[in-house]
Amino acid sequence: MHDLYYKGRIHTRVNHVKTGYNTKRAVKLGTEKHPLTLVVTSEEKKVEIEAVIAENELFADITVDSSAEENIIELTAILNKPTTTTFEKTPNRNDPCLCGSGKKYKKCCG
Repeated sequence: MHDLYYKGRIHTRVNHVKTGYNTKRAVKLGTEKHPLTLVVTSEEKKVEIEAVIAENELFADITVDSSAEENIIELTAILNKPTTTTFEKTPNRNDPCLCGSGKKYKKCCG
């Protein structure tokens, strides 16, 4: 007989957080455990990138390779995170629309 029903024992199920798709949610890109991997073509560019990394308190492994293509995509993705736009209040139906079209809210975005 299965343990679930034997003498009223109920065993906890495996936590879905540990077995889900993204199991390393606590480890963020740019930390000591998971540093950025960047490739630059010159020493001057490396010094510039190191200054940006120090400014934003990130960690990175920077490789200088003049024959390879420059790859700083991970850094630009962290620095240019999109922010959500929030409005202070939702306008009433007959107020002018917030998008700046000049129409009433009910005829434009409402």
